[in-house]
Amino acid sequence: MKHSHAPAVTSLPQAPRDEASARVRNYWITMGIRMACFALTVLVTPYGWYTWVFAIAAAILPYIAVVFANAVSPTATSPAESPVQQLTTSTPAEKPAQADPTVITIQERQTPGDDEK
Repeated sequence: MKHSHAPAVTSLPQAPRDEASARVRNYWITMGIRMACFALTVLVTPYGWYTWVFAIAAAILPYIAVVFANAVSPTATSPAESPVQQLTTSTPAEKPAQADPTVITIQERQTPGDDEK
């Protein structure tokens, strides 16, 4: 029986194309709000405290729009899986026991002719 460890659909990160389009959409929405604040700063009379709120919002929103447009959502990393496939067996097969292993010992000796070379 073969077991597949395919990731669940809910654990997959958002597609890069979808993420980029969402960031661009959020940028344009924020810049639209900025333009509305700028227009309200100029057009709404009599001028009062709310004029300053619109002006400050019109000045700050471009920075906020760019920061959010460049922010990439964190991707959830899946835990590393073992490259070794784990097989389910009842008991591991035992290796036959060997008799005494053969040990070969090599001893080197210097021959009288080796000094001349």
